[in-house]
Amino acid sequence: MARRRHKHSQPMAFGLITQNPKSGVAEAYRAVRTNIQFYNVGERMRRLLITSAGPGEGKSTTLSNLAITFAQAGNRVIVVDADLRRPYLHRVFQVSNLKGLTSALVGNAALEEVILGTNVPNLEVIPSGPMPPNPSEMLGSTRMKQLLDQLADHADIVIIDSPPVVAVTDAAVLAQVVDGVILVASSGLVTRDMAQR
Repeated sequence: MARRRHKHSQPMAFGLITQNPKSGVAEAYRAVRTNIQFYNVGERMRRLLITSAGPGEGKSTTLSNLAITFAQAGNRVIVVDADLRRPYLHRVFQVSNLKGLTSALVGNAALEEVILGTNVPNLEVIPSGPMPPNPSEMLGSTRMKQLLDQLADHADIVIIDSPPVVAVTDAAVLAQVVDGVILVASSGLVTRDMAQR
């Protein structure tokens, strides 16, 4: 699968561990990576969904840092911005969002065209692409499942960003076609009731 490479003149921002890979925070993300790798012994977790109960809890930052730790360990990683309502990963990884996931889903671009390189070795990103009028239907489509299967065949792990699970059904829809879900909860921000829901 040929992939487009993008060169970046600026380093990534947004508090990513590449800025200080020896920090305690970076080590904590590596511990999460190790726990994921050993979670289901005998079967690799190839498709991982990241969501949160509500907005502003840091799910996209968590996803980005986790993806970097997997890539730094030599894994081929593809991150997918499936938050079709408030996409963010194109800003984190400083790539174009003119084409992306939605473009591939509706047939306006081949999958290979929307997989973009980053300045982290082994790490590629699929931005969300143009915002659609029907996000849940697109994410629940047969084409979305096929796309994730294709990506899992070409990467060691595919990590998917989705909207908060309490607000809309998108994350619940995607949870049916992945191998695992991580719920990011911000201490002091999310209530116990929201997290339980």
